[in-house]
Amino acid sequence: MSSQVSSASLVAELKSLRERVMGISESVISTTDGLLVAADTATVHPESAAALTAAMLGLGTRTAAEFGVGELRDVVTRCSGGYVLVLAIGRQALLMILGDEGLDLTALHRESPAAVRRLADLLGIELPPSPGVSSRSVPGA
Repeated sequence: MSSQVSSASLVAELKSLRERVMGISESVISTTDGLLVAADTATVHPESAAALTAAMLGLGTRTAAEFGVGELRDVVTRCSGGYVLVLAIGRQALLMILGDEGLDLTALHRESPAAVRRLADLLGIELPPSPGVSSRSVPGA
């Protein structure tokens, strides 16, 4: 992960996602070991959210492996007051999204892949090929 990235450019991408998807209230980018990278938050403590995001990823990954259901794509926690979602940004970073009860999950699933690609570019992270893309169709593979 590039250490040269501007926190402002990451926060701008988080704000852009919030503006495109109804119901996103806050978001945090962290490393997979729980260190804060950037945050667009108003009420949650960003460092705590980063640490909990890494823990959620670890639990989700272990659960997927235990039950043999393939590689983890995301972790979705639905609560009485909203949602907490964790999306991988490659193997080095995570995007945590906090949404209210009206979170537009359809729009989020439509918008999040492009947002993750943009965040990965900003962070200097190479993403694995998308599901269904064979390594023979990926240039340089």
